[in-house]
Amino acid sequence: MTGLLSLTRRNIKIYFKDKGMFFTSLITPIILLVLYATFLKKVYDDSFTNALTEAGAVVPDALINGCVGGQLISSLLAVSCVTVAFCSNLLMVQDRYTGVRKDITITPVKSRTVALSYFIGSLISTFLVCLVACGAGFIYLSTIGWYLTFADVMYVLLDVFLLTLFGTALSSVVNCFLSTPGQGSAVGTIVSAGYGFICGAYMPISNFSEGLRNVLAFLPGTYGTSLLRNHMMRGTFEEMEAQNFPSEVVEMIKTSVDCNLKFFDENVTVGNMYVVLIMSVVVLTLLYVITNALIKKNAK
Repeated sequence: MTGLLSLTRRNIKIYFKDKGMFFTSLITPIILLVLYATFLKKVYDDSFTNALTEAGAVVPDALINGCVGGQLISSLLAVSCVTVAFCSNLLMVQDRYTGVRKDITITPVKSRTVALSYFIGSLISTFLVCLVACGAGFIYLSTIGWYLTFADVMYVLLDVFLLTLFGTALSSVVNCFLSTPGQGSAVGTIVSAGYGFICGAYMPISNFSEGLRNVLAFLPGTYGTSLLRNHMMRGTFEEMEAQNFPSEVVEMIKTSVDCNLKFFDENVTVGNMYVVLIMSVVVLTLLYVITNALIKKNAK
């Protein structure tokens, strides 16, 4: 246990001290914020305003800002939980490339302890970064339109933790097969560029073709994004209903931002989304354990 704690502490310190690794992990959140400030906010504002005004509803600015802000922050967190994990987990590849991993295995510390320390270190580092992003998002919402309850905040934090677990498990499995920092950076760049699209963060899946929606329904990240959207925007939808907005309009907006998801023709409940995300974490973690065991066996 002492060896695990020491290695985990070492991995976390290296991540936050390595400015290149740390700032690279913030590229995706920064890009999202720039897109929001220059383009996305107006698009989201117009989308919500048009949908509600067509129904003859008078829409307070705070309510529109709350909807738009909830969609933005949920998108940012959904992407960051995975992309930051890939960056923080680059230490595993870096240690393998520089030979530090071999030096560590010479010590009495078992190889499975080393593998676990990378996993836990990446999980903690990623979760800390995402908590800061989450806190900044809550502060932003409090200034433009706050409709969250205490339960909503707790659910958002739970969603962030589960998505961070998913991102850590996925990056751990992928990085097991990488041998150079260049390969790790390339994979991280691909994930940063593409993950936001396939999880519905950059553009809601409801805007895609039916065939593509059915394909993306098999990906766990899709449900992680929807969970964040449901909990970030639940209060604004409740406020719309309290102001007697037509229920069909509210449901249409929920569907347009992926709060309502379907697996082919079957509606997916929030409970089912949690099941999918948790099972994905379990499967990926087991795959990481098996992969490390096979690598150790081949090394012998």
